[in-house]
Amino acid sequence: MIHPAAAASSLQAAATLLVRQRRLIWAMAKREISDRYAGQMLGGVWAIAHPLLVMAVYLFVFGYVFRTRIGGTRELPLDYTTYLLAGLVPWLSIQEALNKAPVSVTSNASLVKQVVFPLEVLPIKGVLASLLPQVVSLTVLVIYVIVKFRALPATYLLLPLVALIQIGQMCGLSFFLSAIGVYLRDLKDIIQVVLLLSMYLLPIFYLPSMVPPMFRPLLYLNPFSYIVWCYQDVCYFGRIEHPWAWIVASALAVIFFAAGWSVFRRLKPMFGNVL
Repeated sequence: MIHPAAAASSLQAAATLLVRQRRLIWAMAKREISDRYAGQMLGGVWAIAHPLLVMAVYLFVFGYVFRTRIGGTRELPLDYTTYLLAGLVPWLSIQEALNKAPVSVTSNASLVKQVVFPLEVLPIKGVLASLLPQVVSLTVLVIYVIVKFRALPATYLLLPLVALIQIGQMCGLSFFLSAIGVYLRDLKDIIQVVLLLSMYLLPIFYLPSMVPPMFRPLLYLNPFSYIVWCYQDVCYFGRIEHPWAWIVASALAVIFFAAGWSVFRRLKPMFGNVL
C-alpha cells in the first residue's frame, strides 16, 4: 500500500516536471497524431472518421442485432445509444493509451540514450494523443443528446472533472506499463488480451442488473468499471447515481499515478542498459 506522504511527494514531483515540460509534451503528442495519418490519402480525416466508425459498429451490433432496449423511465432516463456511448467512448481512449504504453519507451530507444531527455514525457504524450478520438466522440454524443432529447443534462458540466480523473488513471498506468515493458517485451501482447477481456467485464453493453448474481462481483473487481460509472452518471443518468464510484475512481487515479510514477523513476536509470 502506498504511504500518503510518499504519494503526495510523487504527485508533487510529477506535477513539477510535467508543467515544466508541457510544451515538449504537447509538441510530441501533436507529432504522434500527425505521424499516425501521414502519407494516407484521407490524412487527418481518419482522426474523426475512425472513432465514428467504431461507435457505429458497436451500436449496430448491440443496438440492432441484439436489439438491446433500455430507457424511457425515471431510473433509466435516456436511450440505449446514449447508455452505450457514455461508457464506450472513454473506454476506447483508455484502451488505446494502455495498448501503446508498453512500447512507448522501447520504440524511442534513441531518445532514451540522450542523457538530458526527460523520458517521463514518452508515456504522457501517448495518453494525450489517445484523447483526440474521445473528444470527437464526446462531441458527437453531446450533439446526439441535444437533438434527440431537446436538452442536455446539467451533469455534463462535470465532464472536465471526470476526464481529469480518467487522465490521472491513464497516466499512472502508462508510466507503470512503459517501465515494465522495457524488461518484459511480451507485455504488449498480454495487455491486449487483458483489455479485450476487460471490455466485456465492464457495465458498457449491459446493465449490472442483467448480469447473473454469481458473476456480478466481477464488475466491481474490474478497476475500470468505476470510471465508466462516473461517465454514465454525467452523460446518461443526469445525476450522481453511483457516488461511491466517484470516490473509488478518484482514489484509483491517485494510487495509479503515484505508484506508476514511482516505478518509472526507479527503473528509468537502467533503461539505457537494457535497450
